[in-house]
Amino acid sequence: MKKYFELFDLIELQSTFYKLPSVETAKRWREEAPSSFTYTMKAWQAITHPPSSPTWRKSGLKVPSESQERYGHLKPTNENYEAWEKTLEIANALRCSVLVLQMPPSFVKSAENVSNIKTFMSTVKKPQGLVIGIEFRHESWDLDVIRKLCEELNMIHIVDPFKQALATILGQVVYYRLHGLGKRAYVYDYSDEELRQLYERWVKPYERGRDVYVLFNNTNMANDALDFKKIVAI
Repeated sequence: MKKYFELFDLIELQSTFYKLPSVETAKRWREEAPSSFTYTMKAWQAITHPPSSPTWRKSGLKVPSESQERYGHLKPTNENYEAWEKTLEIANALRCSVLVLQMPPSFVKSAENVSNIKTFMSTVKKPQGLVIGIEFRHESWDLDVIRKLCEELNMIHIVDPFKQALATILGQVVYYRLHGLGKRAYVYDYSDEELRQLYERWVKPYERGRDVYVLFNNTNMANDALDFKKIVAI
C-alpha cells in the first residue's frame, strides 16, 4: 500500500463488491492512506447481483434458497436495504467519494427493472458528499432512459468512454471505468495514442470545474494508469 500511495492518489476498491470488510478494517485503510488520498468503491454485489451470478462464488457467502430471489437488481426488498446500509458503513469509514453500482450483464432494460431502480434509489439513504454512480452493461439500456433515471435520482452515469457515450453530466464528477478494447475481456494494453485520445476527447473537455475520475480495469492497469498520468502532466 505504501508504494501505491507514492504512485497514485486514487483507488477504486473492488474487493468490496465480493465481500465487505469489517468497519475496523476499512477505518485502518483510511488511516494508513495520506489525508489527500481518495477512495472510491464498488457497492456490495448483494445489492446489484442475484446469488445466481457467478461472482457470488468468489465471496464465500451462502444465501438460503428461499431468500435468493430477494437479492440483487436493486430490488426494493428488506435484504437489499440491509445490504445497502452495510455498504454505506464501509463507504463512511473510508470517507469514500464515489460509490459504484455496477449492474450485471443480465440486467436488461425492462419496466420491472426501471421501476425497481426508481423505488430503491429514491428510498435509500444517500449520505451528503457521497456520489452514487451507475454502470449498465447490457446494450438494451439506451442513453435517453439512463439520462432520465440519473437526473431523477441524482446519480451519475459511469461508462467506458471508448465504448459508450455519457448519458448525462451532473454535478462535479465524471467517472470513467476502462475495461480494455481487446477480444478477450480485460486483457488489454492501451497504446500511447489511445491514452492521448482518452485525455483529449473525454477528460480535457470536462476538467474545468469538475473532478474527472479515470479508473483502469484491465490486465495492464498499473502501467496504463502511470502512462496516462504522464500524458495529463504534459
